[in-house]
Amino acid sequence: MGSLTEKLWLDVSLWSADLANLQQEIARLEPFADSFHLDACDGHYASCLLFFPDLVARLRELTRVPFHLHLMATRPMDLLDAFLEAGVDQVTVPIEIGKRVWQVLERVQSRGKSAGISFELDTPVELVRPFKTKVDTVVLMGTAMGVKGCGLDERACDRVTAMKSLIDETPIRLVADGGIRQETAPLLRASGADGLVPGSLICKSADLAAAAKWLKSL
Repeated sequence: MGSLTEKLWLDVSLWSADLANLQQEIARLEPFADSFHLDACDGHYASCLLFFPDLVARLRELTRVPFHLHLMATRPMDLLDAFLEAGVDQVTVPIEIGKRVWQVLERVQSRGKSAGISFELDTPVELVRPFKTKVDTVVLMGTAMGVKGCGLDERACDRVTAMKSLIDETPIRLVADGGIRQETAPLLRASGADGLVPGSLICKSADLAAAAKWLKSL
């Protein structure tokens, strides 16, 4: 997991794939993806509406690459079981939803799946402490949650470094999500990120294999 990972983990965001041709996109991307990142929103916690359980269940038939669900929902328990039934392998929820985080972690792990927490830009990284033995992944947002196409916030790299120091002796994968660009990916990696959530950087690349090789070399 995280601190033990030698090569950069590519949690490829399907939000940036061609949504009208997801079957072909998954086939094209799967040789380079360590996991597929699926953003799911309820329209309340985050205003957009993205992947939903029936769609995830159909996509699950197309690949064996693990599915990492980022469930951005005010009431995640209302949606969680349907996504677990659909075949996701890992569920990450925002730490900002409070006590409901613990409910999600318990349910996910009771089903033999991996669990993680995500942090918005203004949330202190120190809040990870009670979760250090409870999660497999920490996702640090480098942009506003549920917003596509934004540049990396100037605080993002320092937050990665600070989080890394808090979890460095644990088998937690630290993943940076949002604002992943040609110029920011090396900075996030150097700051301590074990994984990135590349979107257009890899999905829209003119040379997919070269882009993935470069990212893995960071």
